[in-house]
Amino acid sequence: MEKQLHLNLLASRPPVPAGLQSSSKTKMGPGRRRDFTPLSWSQYFETMEDVEVENENGKDIFRVYCSGAHGPVLLLLHGGGHSALSWAVFTAVIYSRINCRVVAVDLRAHGDSKVRNSEDLSADTMAKDIGKVAEALYGDNPPPIMVIGHSMGGAIAVHTAAANHIPSLLGLCVIDVVEGTAMDALNSMQNFLRSRPKMFKSLENAIEWSVKSGQIRNIESARVSMGGQVKKCEESTRSPVVSTSIGEGIIEEEEDEVGEEESNKKRMKEDDQETKKESIFTWRVDLTKTEKYWEGWFKGLSALFLTCSVPKLLLLAGVDRLDKDLTIGQMQGKFQMQVLPQCGHAVHEDAPEKVADALAAFMVRHKFTDFKEGYMC
Repeated sequence: MEKQLHLNLLASRPPVPAGLQSSSKTKMGPGRRRDFTPLSWSQYFETMEDVEVENENGKDIFRVYCSGAHGPVLLLLHGGGHSALSWAVFTAVIYSRINCRVVAVDLRAHGDSKVRNSEDLSADTMAKDIGKVAEALYGDNPPPIMVIGHSMGGAIAVHTAAANHIPSLLGLCVIDVVEGTAMDALNSMQNFLRSRPKMFKSLENAIEWSVKSGQIRNIESARVSMGGQVKKCEESTRSPVVSTSIGEGIIEEEEDEVGEEESNKKRMKEDDQETKKESIFTWRVDLTKTEKYWEGWFKGLSALFLTCSVPKLLLLAGVDRLDKDLTIGQMQGKFQMQVLPQCGHAVHEDAPEKVADALAAFMVRHKFTDFKEGYMC
């Protein structure tokens, strides 16, 4: 169980009891109700655009969110099931600390990106996507780029760097993904994914669930990023039944049972009619269908990470065990590592200030950029 709590690397951590979240963002005074209304991307990024890239079958479109016009580019890759919006609060923080540009990408089949083959989530294809997006943005003379990835996005960042898809690569930062622990966690991932609610009555209810379950421990980040994880259903094909296991706004799909009492049928019909009056939201990405790619994301990742010749930073949530390759690599000084305690798996969402501090210090130390004038580190 401890291993599962630490190492769910495709989505965020499994639910923990409400009230145990460590982030001060989720703590409110007595009698005050927390605000779960969505926040707009525009409060954190300067621009949003759709980038077209060419492939063998035609054109793919990738949604990107950007801030800044000068300095090195921080190219941000989110985790499985998430979107570029998971970097929103972090972007505002890091942009206030150092001179940089930020580009957060909705990966293939995630967020608002539109690709011809949304089922190909192989590491090779996704890494090529990142190279093509960078080329579409900057042409043949790209600025220095540091690739930063969380979980699945961290694995894709390593594959992108190792394959030299970013010729102007400056550095590499991987957040909370280690090959050994990721591979160990894969066996339990399907059970975890099935344990999540299938639907929500509203985006507000999805935000509330993400905070109370511990998936995102920072309520501000949840309010902007959950909109990239769930979408409004086009049409409900099965009768949803309201579940009160986590909150009244969460909807679970249940199979009809033979011999159900008439009173229950009547109640279900009333619940169904009430639910249809509201917008129903479900997950944008069915992660259970991506299982065939999981091993390819993580197998051999440690050795690949160590072969990247650029300066490297590994950020981990809590105390994590390194595999043999990374342990030796760390002893040999091949990368910098920092553990950020009291965070969930979504480290950059739970503690954006701590992640920004670690990354800013790393980049200034390597003379990639400077602190902004007036910022006190």
